[in-house]
Amino acid sequence: MLSLEYRTSVSSGVSRLGVAVLIGLVVSFAAGCMRGMDQIDRRLVNILGESAASTGLSSGPRLQPSGGVPQRVGSLYDTNPTTDNPAVESLTYTELDRGTPGTTEIVDGLNTRLRNYAMTAGGIGVTNVRQLSLLYALQIAQRQGREYISAEEDYIFAAIRLLTERHRWGPRLFADSSVSIGADGDNGRFDNVVNIVNTLRTTQRLPYGGEAEARWVWNATEQLRSSVTGQYTQSSALVLDANIPLLRGAGMVAREDIIQAERDLVYAARDFEAFRRGYFVSIADDYFRLIQTVNELQNRVLQLENLVLLVKQEEAFYEAGRRKEFDVNEARNDLLTARSSLAGTREQYTLQVDRFKLRLGLPIEQPVQLIWASIEIAEPSTTIEAATESALAYRLDLQNSRDRFLDSQRSVLIARNQILPDFNINGEVRIPTDPAAREGGLAIDPDEASWEVGFLLSLPLDRRIERLQLRQELIRLERARRDLEEFTDNVVLDARRRVREIDLARFRLELAEASVAINERRLEEQLLNPDAVDTRDRLRTETDLLNAKNARDRALTDLRIAVLNYLDSVGQLRVSSEGVIDPLPGMTVKIEDRPIDFGELFRDE
Repeated sequence: MLSLEYRTSVSSGVSRLGVAVLIGLVVSFAAGCMRGMDQIDRRLVNILGESAASTGLSSGPRLQPSGGVPQRVGSLYDTNPTTDNPAVESLTYTELDRGTPGTTEIVDGLNTRLRNYAMTAGGIGVTNVRQLSLLYALQIAQRQGREYISAEEDYIFAAIRLLTERHRWGPRLFADSSVSIGADGDNGRFDNVVNIVNTLRTTQRLPYGGEAEARWVWNATEQLRSSVTGQYTQSSALVLDANIPLLRGAGMVAREDIIQAERDLVYAARDFEAFRRGYFVSIADDYFRLIQTVNELQNRVLQLENLVLLVKQEEAFYEAGRRKEFDVNEARNDLLTARSSLAGTREQYTLQVDRFKLRLGLPIEQPVQLIWASIEIAEPSTTIEAATESALAYRLDLQNSRDRFLDSQRSVLIARNQILPDFNINGEVRIPTDPAAREGGLAIDPDEASWEVGFLLSLPLDRRIERLQLRQELIRLERARRDLEEFTDNVVLDARRRVREIDLARFRLELAEASVAINERRLEEQLLNPDAVDTRDRLRTETDLLNAKNARDRALTDLRIAVLNYLDSVGQLRVSSEGVIDPLPGMTVKIEDRPIDFGELFRDE
């Protein structure tokens, strides 16, 4: 096509050809760009699905839609972006009027403000409240949690690197076109020549080193000063050539890039699954800590109610002459302390809710209401020895560490190969058109074929850098060996610790429940005979009961998380594609939901 266009007229033909090629490239690039991206996405989905299936993942990563290419606006290239930092005189500060000092107005106002913050966090008095159960929190965390999306992207990056490497090892097509114009002067007369060379070529890496290339070269030349018809020549040739190493860079060393890319995708699949399990435990931990704070709020509200009644009782006894003023003031002081602690716990809940919403990828201004939930998983019947054996066999991160140690061993072999001499064989076969023909066209002439075979031997007179690199890889191998040993020891340590944590959490829960029962009985006895009970004893009982209830709730939360941590640390935790625990055979999992009366928790004392 190029030769026909050129023969008609060199100047006008080249001009028309240039415009046509330019328009064609722009249109095909604009249309093919999106088709090309669709093909890339399909290949990514396929390779991710294959990887997830081969490694036994319960859920693979999703390919998130792209946000598109940024627009070329000026601010992207602004070397001096605007800084918004107004001068002092441009700012204002308005002091808050707290009320009259020495009165309860300030305390009551502050208490109201703090309670309103907590009520908003609890979804009281606001619209568009989202109910947040444990199952819903786990599911939404997998859909839009920033940490989860980032982990998916890490997995996808590994797949992209593998597809890139696979493409490098496949046949690659190229089309090169060049146009050059030159002139030779002779006594003020210049012979101007235009030369057009088009090359269509394909390259292929060879399995054990080297590269082969096949190309078709078309060359057209025209003497511009003379007539077009008499000075136009055209030729083409089919060329096959290859360069193959026999020593340095030959063998499996040549395949290192593709081997490592394939292995890295397996590592990424394991890392993603390990992340999903740890992420499930982490989200459940955050949720149960929120429930624990809710339980603490309930305990403090109940304590505050009891202290209000106690203060009224002590004031009545004081007026009747049966209590000293010291006893009344001590009860009032504990009441103030309880109000302060309740406000602090409400603020703690507000902050926890906001942080939890951020982890789930919810807008910070989105009001939510927790649904009280419990997940009941019976403690496993296990031993430290059984837990250790399971962790060593099933931990995905440990499997990655073992395989990366093998990568270090391969790196040593590669570095040793680089010390060898360069001994390459290269060859070329060229089949041109008839050199006697002024216009060769596409009619190549096998009778004019030529071939050439050569050998290159480069003796390693200077391999100091390569030997230093080999020494470096040997040191890295020893470091990798130590790192693997240390990581294995930490896996064993973690598994042993998780078994003990379950027993410790159950032990503390039993003690805390016994303490709650004792202090509830103490309080009942004191309420039956208030006259015979000293005020300080009654206050101590209230405090002890509150602490016992909070300790019980903490121990219960610790036990739930300890079981989940145990399953994760020994490699036996399985998380379904919906983001919830997938029970093992013989495991009973019960998840119970019930509403929380936030109005009672945040009402005015």
